[in-house]
Amino acid sequence: MILHIATFRWRDDVTEEDVAELTTQLRDMAAGIPELRSYECGESLRLRPGGADFGVAAIVDDEAGLSAYLDSEAHAAVYERLLGRMIAERAAAQLPVGPGAAL
Repeated sequence: MILHIATFRWRDDVTEEDVAELTTQLRDMAAGIPELRSYECGESLRLRPGGADFGVAAIVDDEAGLSAYLDSEAHAAVYERLLGRMIAERAAAQLPVGPGAAL
């Protein structure tokens, strides 16, 4: 299995309403993508200084599942509608995870 992690720093003009709408859209999107075994997204808790404003963590079975998620029309639509204009910086990583991993 693969854990995909993406973190974002927002542009200065991003509002709380933008973040709330994005969170709803991402959760709705994830519910419609069967390749996602587990999916979490949300605003950083800011428990330590620095870091990202928002994060996404998704678990898929394999590289094909990751591609199905990231290349899906639903993912592209969320990016086009909202996410793309919000991003100042983005970072991502994919990590191997063992059986039974969950978010």
